[in-house]
Amino acid sequence: MAAMTATQPSAPARSADPGAARAVLTQGAGPTAAAASPHVRLRPLPFAATVLSEEGELGRWQALNRSATLPHLVANLESSGALDNLRRVAGRHDGPFRGFNFADSDVHKSLEAIAWEAGRRPDGQDWEGFTRDVVELLAAAQDDDGYLDSHYQEPPAAPGESATRADRRWTDLRWGHELYVLGHLVQAAVARTRTTGRTDLLDVARRFADHAVRRFGPGGVDGYCGHPEVETALVELYRLTGERAYLDLAQRMVDARGSGLLGAGPFEPAYHQDHAPVRAVTEATGHAVRQLYLAAGVADLVAETGEQALLDALVRLWDSAQGTKAYVTGGLGARHKDESFGDAYELPPDRAYAETCAAIASLQWAWRMLLLTGEGRYADEMERTLHNAVAASTSVDGTHFFYSNPLQVRTGHDGSSEYSASTRLPWFACACCPPNLARLVASLHAYVATRDERGVQLHLYADGTVTLPADDGDVRLRVTSAYPWDGRVTVDVLEGDGELALRVPGWVLPGGAVLRVDGVELTVDVAAVHASGGYVRVAPGARRVELDLAMPPVAVRAHPRVDAVRGCVALRRGPVVFCLEQADLPAGVVLEDVRLAAGARLDVGPPDPAIGAPVTIEAEGVHVPAAAGMLAVVGAGEVPPAAGGAVGPDLGDPDAPLAPLRLRAVPYHRWANRDEGAMRVWVPVQGWAP
Repeated sequence: MAAMTATQPSAPARSADPGAARAVLTQGAGPTAAAASPHVRLRPLPFAATVLSEEGELGRWQALNRSATLPHLVANLESSGALDNLRRVAGRHDGPFRGFNFADSDVHKSLEAIAWEAGRRPDGQDWEGFTRDVVELLAAAQDDDGYLDSHYQEPPAAPGESATRADRRWTDLRWGHELYVLGHLVQAAVARTRTTGRTDLLDVARRFADHAVRRFGPGGVDGYCGHPEVETALVELYRLTGERAYLDLAQRMVDARGSGLLGAGPFEPAYHQDHAPVRAVTEATGHAVRQLYLAAGVADLVAETGEQALLDALVRLWDSAQGTKAYVTGGLGARHKDESFGDAYELPPDRAYAETCAAIASLQWAWRMLLLTGEGRYADEMERTLHNAVAASTSVDGTHFFYSNPLQVRTGHDGSSEYSASTRLPWFACACCPPNLARLVASLHAYVATRDERGVQLHLYADGTVTLPADDGDVRLRVTSAYPWDGRVTVDVLEGDGELALRVPGWVLPGGAVLRVDGVELTVDVAAVHASGGYVRVAPGARRVELDLAMPPVAVRAHPRVDAVRGCVALRRGPVVFCLEQADLPAGVVLEDVRLAAGARLDVGPPDPAIGAPVTIEAEGVHVPAAAGMLAVVGAGEVPPAAGGAVGPDLGDPDAPLAPLRLRAVPYHRWANRDEGAMRVWVPVQGWAP
């Protein structure tokens, strides 16, 4: 055991809350067990209800996660010292603590990923032995009062010495991450119990959670974490166990946040989401991951309490983040400094931080908003983020990752920093992203569909099946689709007579959707569908439903207030954003000197199997070699430019000929899977004055 405390407070009494009666409903649930929550419009399906085919894009990703990413995580938990840190506290290792103070969370997120995978595919490769060993290690490292964070625990005293230790616990809520570590431990435990029925890790997690309840619950001290995350974990623990104290603690922390308890320095209070009460916030600000995790936790609270003031605050945050601060890829976080949101429309492509964990947190928040409201715009954002910002963070071999996800890398960029790398890396000093990705991908199928009293709703299109038992409506669907590369989605209703709702994504243009029900073609008014929530609804009784979504390549412009990309367009097909890479240009042509020809036709190009791209985009471009020097003077006659001379459409070398060039764009999420080199999403248009 870890060093003992002088006294052993008793565990909080277990309540007889009515939630305990419905806790059994969350057995077999997925990451968000809101099916029994009283204030959601849509209910998640049981975790095993949706099975993705490995022939489809999302199913292949899950298979890669299983075969490559999870073994990679296990190996790096050893090499990084994350497991040795726990062994040190348990008296099984005599080395120093290694890594960031929240290194335990790398272990917990990996255990969660393994747990979801165990529920998804119980057969085949099995990490049960590894999991049991780690659970036993966690129990051995845990203090007798339930506390468990190896960075703040001392190794046991040597024989003959007193079992004293400097108690550093809970002395720095701003930077300590102790509640953050607890949150990820709880989520791992919840996942393991829901998918395997085993409670060994849950017992460890509850002892730590009970410790937090005693310290920060009623009668304890006021406090909340400088890195939000524990809030959503506490709500899930309440959903699993029915113990009201966990929900109340999450509520207490949200109510107190913004009161300045975390103190000041070196970053401003907004960095820690401590600048204003949650109900009073007006814009997304501060550290992007902290903001998004907090929003997800608040959404979980709303699902249980129905508080309108919190929901109103979430909608304001959403409109700020997604309406004025989101990249075309769904990435969030414009500034490397503080890993933070910038001002509204401050979206520089080459300095985009767009942390992988922020994209994951954004998807989790969007999912919760979808459950609360039933509005398709939240599923649209899930789709955009998943197929671009999240997917870009992982290599085609599943063992290399991006921490930040820029939308432009310049020629000659120094990618030696792991936080602005020009190629994916196998691990990071701050290794939050790889295990976070793994836990999301292992549970991706849980975000595909929902149900309500009318029937089933499909939100993310993927090849696979959806099956609900008789007590859930006795539904069996077969979904056939090559989405996101092909816009045809076919749903065969093998069993069940409920309504079927299919999302018409926000990227679909007017006239770009065709619906066939049992062979009968029906008119889809795309604008009307979008205005009414984003779904076409098929009445009970249909047996085959086909939705054809036209996917022409399109060029999109940014909002005119985004100064950084004026005169540029981004190429998109369906939900997938494309980019240009240096690897596709002729020798001697520098990417920064390439432009899209004005009025160029965009064509669907051949696949590139080497980078896993079933579709490319081709278009006519021009090579415009840049003039030498930093400045090029433009004007009319002898009139100085400062006096109002006419500005030309470009600053290219006036003596250089415009050389036609056939351009090839690849999916953004597949960039940097070849040689290192320049990349850009936003492409200048020749002769286009913004």
